[in-house]
Amino acid sequence: MSERLEILNSEAHAALKMHVLHEHPPFVMITIDEFPAAAAVCPIFFSKNPETGEFYAGALYGFAAGELLVEGADKRDALFRPLELQRQGFFISEDNIAVDVAHPRFGDGASIALFEEGGAPTEAMRRIQWALGQLKAGTDATRAFIRELLALKLIEPVDISLAFDDGQKLQLDGLYTVSRDALKDLDDATVIELYRKGYLQAAFSMTLSLNQVAVLARRRNARLAMV
Repeated sequence: MSERLEILNSEAHAALKMHVLHEHPPFVMITIDEFPAAAAVCPIFFSKNPETGEFYAGALYGFAAGELLVEGADKRDALFRPLELQRQGFFISEDNIAVDVAHPRFGDGASIALFEEGGAPTEAMRRIQWALGQLKAGTDATRAFIRELLALKLIEPVDISLAFDDGQKLQLDGLYTVSRDALKDLDDATVIELYRKGYLQAAFSMTLSLNQVAVLARRRNARLAMV
């Protein structure tokens, strides 16, 4: 366990309070179970962990650091909030929950308690516990999904070039998606197997979510027009 992390304890952390959300990066790791909800509001891509080279799935919320183009993404009632964001500042350490008390989520102005006076977790803390459990199971399931796609050579790089009304051009690098052509070439037995595992639905969610790139681009143009 990292030296920064402490095992969460209702006595030691009785006074610890948190913010609803610290920050919302433009690309957020998600799990396979989150694909349907994510695809309704933003594009889903694969990317590679720069340290390990391992593929992971992520939801794209903006085209640059500090940019959020999904309406209401940073609000309490967001249509979709990734588990990775819900658990900010909290981690799983073997069978325990660990907390990074130095994380900005617990910084000045935090007002949401983790524990009741008697030591029971608050409703907010129970949501964190749920998110951590879902994230752990979902991460393992997503890795299995990606391994299957790699074995079938269904993952391909995607080239996204965007031009905006202010003359700015953006090239999104390091992103991957499911190859529609490779999907079409699969034999019937493999397609049925992917369907039964839930992988075919997830693959289609990814490909359909690419339509959200144009939606985000239009919102960015609309914001530029207001400046």
